[in-house]
Order: sequence, then C-alpha cells, then structure tokens
Amino acid sequence: MAKELQVLNALDVAKTQWYHFTAIIIAGMGFFTDAYDIFCISLVTKLLGRIYYHIDGSSKPGSLPPNVAAAVNGVAFCGTLSGQLFFGWLGDKMGRKRVYGMTLMIMVICSIGSGLSFSRDAETVISTLCFFRFWLGFGIGGDYPLSATIMSEYANKKTRGAFIAAVFAMQGFGILAGGIFAIIVSSAFNARFDAPPYKVNAVASTVPQADYVWRIIVMVGALPAALTYYWRMKMPETARYTALVAKNAKQAASDMSKVLQVDLEAEEQKVEQLAEDRSNQFGLFTKKFLRRHGLHLLGTTTTWFLLDIAFYSQNLFQKDIFSAIGWIPKADTMNAIDEVYRIARAQTLIALCSTVPGYWFTVAFIDRIGRFAIQLMGFFFMTVFMFALAIPYKHWTHKDNRIGFVVIYALTFFFANFGPNATTFVVPAEIFPARLRSTCHGISAAAGKLGAIVGAFGFLYMSQNKDKNKTDAGYPPGIGVRNALLVLGFVNFFGILFTFLVPESKGISLEEISGENETDEGFGAKSGA
Repeated sequence: MAKELQVLNALDVAKTQWYHFTAIIIAGMGFFTDAYDIFCISLVTKLLGRIYYHIDGSSKPGSLPPNVAAAVNGVAFCGTLSGQLFFGWLGDKMGRKRVYGMTLMIMVICSIGSGLSFSRDAETVISTLCFFRFWLGFGIGGDYPLSATIMSEYANKKTRGAFIAAVFAMQGFGILAGGIFAIIVSSAFNARFDAPPYKVNAVASTVPQADYVWRIIVMVGALPAALTYYWRMKMPETARYTALVAKNAKQAASDMSKVLQVDLEAEEQKVEQLAEDRSNQFGLFTKKFLRRHGLHLLGTTTTWFLLDIAFYSQNLFQKDIFSAIGWIPKADTMNAIDEVYRIARAQTLIALCSTVPGYWFTVAFIDRIGRFAIQLMGFFFMTVFMFALAIPYKHWTHKDNRIGFVVIYALTFFFANFGPNATTFVVPAEIFPARLRSTCHGISAAAGKLGAIVGAFGFLYMSQNKDKNKTDAGYPPGIGVRNALLVLGFVNFFGILFTFLVPESKGISLEEISGENETDEGFGAKSGA
C-alpha cells in the first residue's frame, strides 16, 4: 500500500525544515505575480477610459464602454479558466515539475506584452491588451493546480494545510504590491507632470505621459515571475508523482534523500506491486471515481464557484463601490493620474487592513481548527456582513457613516480570506489520488474562475443605478448597488450549504484521505471519517 512506502512516510512525518520554506517561496512567488497581474488592471481601467475614450465637450471624463470594460476585466479570467483545465491535466500526464516552468515563462512574456500594445489607437491598444491578458491568464491558470499539488506533495501531514495556505497567501502580498507600486508611480508622475482637474480643463487633465503610467504598472508584474524561474527549474519532481504515477521508486528515493538529507530505500518491489494492482487505476470518467470522489468534486467545484462570484465582484469593483459612497472623490474633481493614486490608495488600505491579515489567519489556524470549520465560518460571516451592508444601504451612503461601511466591507474581505478563499484552494490538493490530483484541482479552480467571470461581468451591469439617467456611460439600468449586494449575500449563503459536501483532511496523509491504493471496503471506512 502507498502509505507503507518509506519515502512517502518520511515526507509525512518530516519536521518542518528549510526546504519547506523554500518550496513556499518558489511556489508562492507565482501567486504573488498572479495576484499582481490579475488585480492591477482594476487600478488602471479608469485611466484607460480617460486616455482612449475621451469625448470632447463631455461633462464626465472618458470611460471604457461596457463591452470594452467587460473584455479588459474578464479576458484574463477566460484565459485562467482554460489554463487551469489544460495545465491541471498536463501536470498529471507529464509531471508537476516539467510543466511548472512553462506557466512562469508564459506569465513573464505576456506581462511585458500587455504593456507594449501597438499604436495609440484605442481599438488596437485594447485588442492587444486583451490578447496578451488572455494568454497571461492562461499561464496564471496553470499555476493554481501545479503550485497547490507540489506544495501538498512536499509537505508533512501535520502542517500541510498551513504550507499550502501560505503559498496562496502570497496573493495578498501581490495585491498589496500592486497598490503600493501604483501609488509610487502615480505620485511620481503627478509631481513631475502637474495637471488641472477635469472640470477645470478637460483635455489638459490627462497629460500625454499618463499613457506610460498604466503600461509601467502592468509590465512590472513580469519581474517577480522572472526572478523565480531558475529556482523552479532546480526543484526535483515530487516523490508522490515519481513513485505513485511514474512508478519510478529509485528516482523518488534519490530525490527525497537529497531534499530530506536522510538515506531512503528505493522499495522498487512495492512500487511494482502497486503498478500491477489494477483496482486503483480508475480514471476521472469512471463509475468508481464517481462513487469514491464524485460528491467531493461537486463540493470543491460548487464552493469555489460561489466564493469567486462574491470575491471577484467585490475585489475588481472596489473602486466603483468606494466612488458610490464618496470615499473616492467625483471623477471630474481629479486629473487622470490623481484618480489612479486615489483608487490605488483605497485598494491598498483594504488589502493592508483585511486581505493580507485574513490570509495569514488561515495559515495560523488551518491545522488547528481544520479546513471545514474555517470555510463554514468564512461563508457565514461573509453572508452576515453582505446583508449588513445591503439592507441599511441608504444609511451607509450618508457622509457620517462612510467609515462604518468601509469597516464592514473590509470585514467581508477578512472572512473571505480567513475562510473559503483559502480553503477552496487547499482542499482539492489533498483529497484526490495522486494520478488525478492536479486535474481535479484544475477542475475545481476552473469552476472558481467561472464564478469570477459571472462576478466580474455580472456585477458591472447589475450594480448600475435603476435610473437610466444615473448609469455609467453606455450601460443599461441595473438593480443598483444595494440589490447587487443582497444577491451576493444569498450567493454566500449557498456556499455554507455546499461546504457540507467537502471532507475534512486535517492531519491525515494524502494517501489515506484520498483512499489511494485501498480496497473499496477500506476506502468506505475512511471516507466516512
């Protein structure tokens, strides 16, 4: 049985060592880049509108037309969804390490390409930006199943949840870095190229150099990914893939002997016995998989789908919500670069006060109170706080109450990250067999990105004012921010219900929780635990 393989047992019981932290940093820097690249676009969409969609004589600054805004915000998600499915499958077919470098190189090339859009014509710039952001998303998508699977297969069973969550928590630093870098760039350009507010002089409010601001912010995302590439290529393949999928006991023992700095026996005979045992070689589209893991996959996909509808609609459109409650001044009272500064400052404060702490609370507690409890608690508080924002929405729009709105809004982010945003990433990397682990994580993550697309596209239209005279340019009337927040509250409530399909994996070895190489009778006993 797989759990008797000495090399896997050595990984399960290993004390926390330097290689664990190295793996967290190497895998985590991919997520740092992912978050920076995905969320930095929300910092510059208003600027793109001012530069490329300015209308002479208009009382409002230029803004992206609805279809363009939806494409710019959503195209990376479409790429990410494709990348999660493709690289998830490829990670199980070719090995985690062989595919790991590909995703990073795609991210580096496409981050740079995003900022090098041809000409100054609006259509060409946006088309090129969308093209590169789709393929950027494709690379980012591959990082989800590969990073999670690699970290879960390297970790010991006692602190595995914390290690996988720490990789994902680097997203928080990526969002924070995006905001801080945008503040620095916009402050430097504002100091160097002084411009009046839009209502004073519409044309002069957007200086020609503003075109460099968004390009610099978008392209810098290539830097952390490029710096990590060498170290990714130096990582050995995970022992679980080498022994259980590639059936190469000698290589698995050799690789992990170097990593753990202990002598490990190759145990080739046991691996050969595993290879000959056909009872556990079932594929993804089989009745046996459906019986053993069907409900688990349904649980991981639905919870991630529902979480990302709420999470991404909130995160991508923070700037709209802050504008609606007056936390960011009216667009015509600022120049183009000052608006970038104000949006970045607001987003950085939210990241600093709620997003980053939420991630690290999960890291601290996931192996103490378990994945299930954290996910249930997170969805519960997200539901409560969404309704607390939505039901008395008029109360929050009064000037004296705006700080209260921001505090509750920040708490929903805190409990998203100290909750399902982290656990939906961790659990699919633990509960499926090694030969299908990366694929199933990719499917779960892709369901999440489908939710992100629903949130990103849907919220744009849904949160528009009911009065057609008060909507953003080009948008049909929506249901208003209050009703949009009510919808998100119900989405989070359904997240609570579907969490009950997801098993607890705290402190259990990967082979035990997945039922790998167990008989059907033995698996039945374990999956009920």
